[in-house]
Amino acid sequence: MDDAPASLPPEHEVPVRVRGLTMAFGDRLIQRDLDFDIRQSEVLAIAGRSGCGKSTLLRHLIGLQAPAAGSVCYGEQSIHTDDEAIQAHLRRRFGVAFQSGALWSSMTVGENVMLPMEMFSDASAAEREQRAREKLTLVGLGEQFAAEPASLSGGMRKRAAIARALALEPQLIYLDEPSAGLDPITSAELDDLIRRLRDEQGATVVMVSHELDSIFQVADRLLFLDAEEKTMTALDAPRALLEHGPESVRAFLRRGRAA
Repeated sequence: MDDAPASLPPEHEVPVRVRGLTMAFGDRLIQRDLDFDIRQSEVLAIAGRSGCGKSTLLRHLIGLQAPAAGSVCYGEQSIHTDDEAIQAHLRRRFGVAFQSGALWSSMTVGENVMLPMEMFSDASAAEREQRAREKLTLVGLGEQFAAEPASLSGGMRKRAAIARALALEPQLIYLDEPSAGLDPITSAELDDLIRRLRDEQGATVVMVSHELDSIFQVADRLLFLDAEEKTMTALDAPRALLEHGPESVRAFLRRGRAA
């Protein structure tokens, strides 16, 4: 793989620093003045009412959407730099699993997982296959290397997408609604996978979710985006927020847990 540009921070630096981030679509404000860090080897959940900007924040964190103001920095380097080489190198440091899975239907599951390695590494074909099989085994899909994505259940597609997100051994993994649409048993299995990624692989996981049971099971901290105030109103361990957070946040968590 090509050497990193000289201005990049060291590879081991995982923390992401969000400072003064304002998100907008034209004149429509989504969220303003967001300030938080993503810590190494934590699971950070992002939650809030529908339409509060959770997925929009994810797109800003991975550099797909530019902020109206503020910054998202990996180490000291902004992901929104105009230097395409630096931006591309930063993006290789994280993996993303989108809500739908976004697997290529024309490829097998194994080919989907190998695709990032084909595009962004100099690994041989044999090395790519070995790593892909390892990642699929890690997510419980070791027998599905040659399967077609259409043959997988919804939960299996989400796990295959996580395997692909892990293909380049990223420091950081972004998950967009990983438990959405899953039955309780499959959702619990996915929660267990996320915990293992943190505890056994040392991964840092950022999880956009509206599934509060999953958040309470796996998240070290919860970032709450308020749809009315249009800013973050809480950041702490989920149970700490349930007990001592702002009243609006406690009410949201109580209603969600009771549903």
